[in-house]
Amino acid sequence: MAVEEEGLRVFQSVKIKIGEAKNLPTYPGPNKMRDCYCTVNLDREEVFRTKIVEKSLCPFYGEDFYCEIPRSFRHLSFYIFDRDVFRRDSIIGKVAIQKEDLPKYHNRDTWFLLQHVDADSEVQGKVHLELRLSEVITDTGVVCHKLATRILECQGLPIVNGQCDPYATVTLAGPYRQVPCPHLPAASGPRRSEAKKTKVKKKTNNPQFDEVFYFEVTRPCSYSRKSHFDFEEEDVDKLEIRVDLWNASNLKFGDEFLGELRVPLNVLRQSSSYEAWYFLQPRDNGSKSLKPGDLGSLRLNVVYTEDHVFSSDYYSPLRDLLLRSADVEPVSASAAHVLGEVCREKQEAAVPLVRFFLHYGRVVPFISAIANAEVQRTQDPNTIFRGNSLTSKCIDETMKLAGMHYLHVTLKPTIEEICQSHKSCEIDPVKLKDGENLENNMENLRQYVDRIFTVITKSGVSCPTVMCDIFFSLREAAAKRFQDDLDVRYTAVSSFIFLRFFAPAILSPNLFQLTPHHTDPQTSRTLTLISKTIQTLGSLSKSKSASFKESYMAAFYEFFNEQKYADAVKNFLDLISSSGRRDPKSIEQPILLKEGFMIKRAQGRKRFGMKNFKKRWFRLTNHEFTYQKSKGDQPLCSIPIENILAVEGLEEESFKMKNMFQVIQPERALYIQANNCVEAKAWIDVLTKVSQCNKKRLTVYHPSAYLNGHWLCCRASSDTAPGCSPCTGGLPANIQLDIDGDRETERIYSLFNSYMSKLEKMQEACGSRSVYDGPEQEEYSTFIIDDPQETYKTLKQVIAGVGALEQEHAQYKRDKFKKTKYGSQEHPIGDKSFQSYIRQQSETSTHSI
Repeated sequence: MAVEEEGLRVFQSVKIKIGEAKNLPTYPGPNKMRDCYCTVNLDREEVFRTKIVEKSLCPFYGEDFYCEIPRSFRHLSFYIFDRDVFRRDSIIGKVAIQKEDLPKYHNRDTWFLLQHVDADSEVQGKVHLELRLSEVITDTGVVCHKLATRILECQGLPIVNGQCDPYATVTLAGPYRQVPCPHLPAASGPRRSEAKKTKVKKKTNNPQFDEVFYFEVTRPCSYSRKSHFDFEEEDVDKLEIRVDLWNASNLKFGDEFLGELRVPLNVLRQSSSYEAWYFLQPRDNGSKSLKPGDLGSLRLNVVYTEDHVFSSDYYSPLRDLLLRSADVEPVSASAAHVLGEVCREKQEAAVPLVRFFLHYGRVVPFISAIANAEVQRTQDPNTIFRGNSLTSKCIDETMKLAGMHYLHVTLKPTIEEICQSHKSCEIDPVKLKDGENLENNMENLRQYVDRIFTVITKSGVSCPTVMCDIFFSLREAAAKRFQDDLDVRYTAVSSFIFLRFFAPAILSPNLFQLTPHHTDPQTSRTLTLISKTIQTLGSLSKSKSASFKESYMAAFYEFFNEQKYADAVKNFLDLISSSGRRDPKSIEQPILLKEGFMIKRAQGRKRFGMKNFKKRWFRLTNHEFTYQKSKGDQPLCSIPIENILAVEGLEEESFKMKNMFQVIQPERALYIQANNCVEAKAWIDVLTKVSQCNKKRLTVYHPSAYLNGHWLCCRASSDTAPGCSPCTGGLPANIQLDIDGDRETERIYSLFNSYMSKLEKMQEACGSRSVYDGPEQEEYSTFIIDDPQETYKTLKQVIAGVGALEQEHAQYKRDKFKKTKYGSQEHPIGDKSFQSYIRQQSETSTHSI
């Protein structure tokens, strides 16, 4: 989901590795150990939670999380919780990284000290404030100043314990006069007027207050009410307005502080009125006496990406150059191959390239071209596709994107059973626990390996077409290059499907969404043994027992040293690498796409039924969308995919509930609330994707609900009235289109731009080789340059295309810098990232705001 700005779209994403925590404080009891988990939060909204690590003060999580960020945020926060069975889980500490600081930690393991958590440090949201100073003449002719403070609205306040009922208090604060008035008691130091309070706005974190409060800021000396200030006119500059936001609570421990802002009245020097947006700030109460190091530390690896994407025509030159890559002779002289050469790691180039070529339907010819070139450079058939080359990384990424559903339908049921059953499968005699039987363990493991081997080798008909087409080209290239080796046509394919697809997924199922979290140590050991055996079964190596370093693995493998296993592998590899594919719809089985608890509004099927909200277990396959009371129960409702006409967000005002969306059917809409903004987006995306090709899909919809006899959005009274807003594009059903081509081109441009010095060095290498055709200089020997002249020509076009886009980005920043106002809704006062941006622009621009 992109954030639209004038002239371009901004995409945000984050990839996080949560490593481990160290030296957590001991539990104040005899046990001293804790049961801890870690959450990932956008500001205070939880979007991910790790598993619970029991009885440890140094818990290891080893969990990965990736998400597209659908909204603006100020902090990426991580909380360590201690589970309490009887009460609410307690927070041990947190790490909060400001958005503008994320580049400092980009893609490197970093230890962060845990900080203390209190209400004053848990601040998010912004306030729209207006001040107006006016003169009032009293009956005696004395001039007084009155200050009107208008609280218009707030946005993005936190939801605390599932609710947000905010109100604001407004206070005028400032010093006493230095010369005391004879009618008032002498004093020194600051003084504050009584706080004035807005109405409480129920069930919203974007309250519209629009309330005005008046303060008298100067009075004649004879005025004696002690609740007001006594100032000379010139003292007005020394005053400040303080606004505090609170969450109204019915609980005995009182209302919760949400943040404050302080505005000095000297902002009214130039004009009698002033209006701006402010970020809420924590309260500085001077009570932070504890050292951060007392709470331990957390190891994280964070990769935050922000893509600024122009309209499609800006990318035409670079896009056309990339799309020609598969046809360039030799392929090493193509723009896509050049990107793989200059990037520090091949994976860096492979991810956007594969997504780009998938989007434009050119991934098979591109991978076929680079694979064929790699095969030609390979001298030994036993090392074919074994390195971390651009070809290997591109095929890995294609399998990950196109094969995820295939992986799930093949492996997930057995993996889930292994995780739940906890059967002991340890076959290393040294690691056997007391009471364990080696023969029993070996039999348990053999049964698991047999089951997984069988489901894999019988799944060939379900293998995605794009993977089969790539495997066909690998098989042909290998067979043609090594004509004397009859097995190379199999090993070329098995090195990917077994070694780089199935075996890693069995080894680390959480990385492939086969399990929600990292598995426990015993299950992890079982999966390691299964993965090793499956990898060897699929490798078709001549001496399989010898391929194991451990003697106990070699002994175990004797169970599978039969011809029927080798035949099953070959039949499977023949099927997935054959040309002339069958119609996939004829063999399509229900594939589980997503499931989980959400809250839904009753649809009013019964005449007098209550339209209340209930928690239900939702389940989506490529055939139907269902919900039931609990996981495993009979469905209470089933919606065939062909009946889904649209899937759209639902405005918060409909039910005063956040993260809601609607699944629109011919007769009614089903209203659902997800747990958080990331979950809501994930459900909308996958539901839209699976229903995208439905013939009767809507083009317009109602963004709000039908309540009390009319649509809240357009006020139409008929419940069958056509929608009033155009439906969003959503995600197409085809994997080749389920990608934003312009966004991937922008990412490729960014990579080229960041490696510009290497591009220029490669260009030098081509020039020197073209002219002298002598031995390669050592500094150039890292590049593959088969044809210097053709490569030079490509590099010249790449550098020109990247330079043109760089100029467009620079011009956009300059234009935005001219138009942007500090204190606007987009850049509230207190926005540190914008202040940093101002400093950067001031160094390169003569313009001022």
